[in-house]
Amino acid sequence: MVAGCATKDPRDPLEPMNRVIYKINDGLDKVIIKPVAQVYQGILPQVVRTSVTNFFNNLYDILVALNNLLQGKLPEAASDVGRVALNTTAGIGGLIDVATKVGLEKHNEDFGQTLGHWNVESGPYLQLPIFGPSSFRDGLGRFVDFKLDPIYWVWYHDVATRNSLWALNFVSTRANLLDATDLLEKAALDPYEFQRDAYLQRRRNLIYDGNPPPEKDQGTPKSELEDDDQPEHSGAASIPAKEAPSSTVPSLPAAGAAAPTSAPQPAI
Repeated sequence: MVAGCATKDPRDPLEPMNRVIYKINDGLDKVIIKPVAQVYQGILPQVVRTSVTNFFNNLYDILVALNNLLQGKLPEAASDVGRVALNTTAGIGGLIDVATKVGLEKHNEDFGQTLGHWNVESGPYLQLPIFGPSSFRDGLGRFVDFKLDPIYWVWYHDVATRNSLWALNFVSTRANLLDATDLLEKAALDPYEFQRDAYLQRRRNLIYDGNPPPEKDQGTPKSELEDDDQPEHSGAASIPAKEAPSSTVPSLPAAGAAAPTSAPQPAI
């Protein structure tokens, strides 16, 4: 057992259960999800894969706009609406990201961040089957984002198309993260701890738009607090708030945010 597992992290009281689910998710990824993403990446040229990513980004910018509005970020919400309008028309249904080229910044918001903006506590860290890293608050956010998912409503009566689009977004997102997850597998002493710490740090940065207040000591094991020369955690490096992917690791496109889009992404 690596040293990072020796001291219980207060943010992760369900760690034994979470580690079991993580191993199942990791096994599914290695046996099914990652190979499919590699085939997808190998068959389709980059220009096609970029167009697919842009298409889903444009759809989920609708949710980004809604969450910016709920957080009272009116200029950002207006910019998001402008992005959707411009990319849907001049960008041929969102296949081309015209909005970024003319200076309309891509934002990253979901209902989990909206709850955090309104001071709802994160709650314990949670590893969800297939969906991957989350928390009690973000799990609720995923559910709300799923209920508001544009794919769900636009293709409400066309189940085959709706499910096919979710599957395509799932594979596209996983393909976009192949290099990052290969690095995780090679560099992390404890991939579970690395993923957890990176996820929690990134979500905190996103909620505070890249400028979070100083953290309390609750995430630092007591043994480490006794020695100021030791780092807080052996797991995650600093994760910029606007770094893409959103969801750090993908979760199944059935509930809300993250990676280049605010849609959920698959677990690793």
